Amino acid sequence: MAQIDDLPPLRDVIQRHDLSARKSLGQNFLLDLNLTARIARAAGPLEDATIVEIGPGPGGLTRALLALGARRVIAVERDERAIPALEEIAQRYPGRLHIANADAMTFDPRPLLNGERARIVANLPYNIATALLIDWLCAEPWPPWYDMMVLMFQREVAERIVARENDNAYGRLGVLSNWRAETKILFDIAPNAFVPPPKVTSSVVRLIPRAAPEPCERRALEQVTASAFNQRRKMLRQSLKSLGVDPALLAAAAGIDPVRRAETVPISGFVAMARELTNIRSAKS
Repeated sequence: MAQIDDLPPLRDVIQRHDLSARKSLGQNFLLDLNLTARIARAAGPLEDATIVEIGPGPGGLTRALLALGARRVIAVERDERAIPALEEIAQRYPGRLHIANADAMTFDPRPLLNGERARIVANLPYNIATALLIDWLCAEPWPPWYDMMVLMFQREVAERIVARENDNAYGRLGVLSNWRAETKILFDIAPNAFVPPPKVTSSVVRLIPRAAPEPCERRALEQVTASAFNQRRKMLRQSLKSLGVDPALLAAAAGIDPVRRAETVPISGFVAMARELTNIRSAKS
């Protein structure tokens, strides 16, 4: 295992600070510094970048980001046990690591960014990973406060993020992700790279926000996709009835046959139906 700095090995840090991973916090620590460096490089170049990292734990990825030149890292860690280990990293990289002992689900990094855009780089806790991603993708105004996300998910979730029409994994998450961002799975990480090893393979995904996604109201898009995919085996003329408007009008606006199923509809089709839904509701009000 390569050493990226002169700090102690991560296994020693974990033992010294009694940082046994807790399932309740979704913790699986990545100890291979070659892999943490690979994740950090995927978000590069880092020299002028401010990074927001979620769930750093003992700080393996934090160290890689700083060693590879990140100007500043904002590390958001809920587990108080990890704070002393992160403070040791802060001493090694003076003025470049800001530690926020906070819950990532409610923490807003924007006041710390001084109007600059950041990058989100994280080995996300599995139990909140999807919720965090959706929150970041729903940021307003758009373009958001970040210019890139490099995130680790369970492979199954990663496949849902990058999925497009006619893919088995295509659903609401794929529509939202690819409407607002360019997505790509960069590489996989085997379970044995983690402590404790999860039961599934993990994947690192890069998402780059689109400067100008196809225009529509985000909430309307979420409603259309929720209705369509909640009954994904049914035709649109049936699954979209829950929206309270004639599904045929929505399908016609998108140039889509209402007998199609949600999994065959491209993102542009859902966007067009969302726009029509907004227009119909506005005309009624």
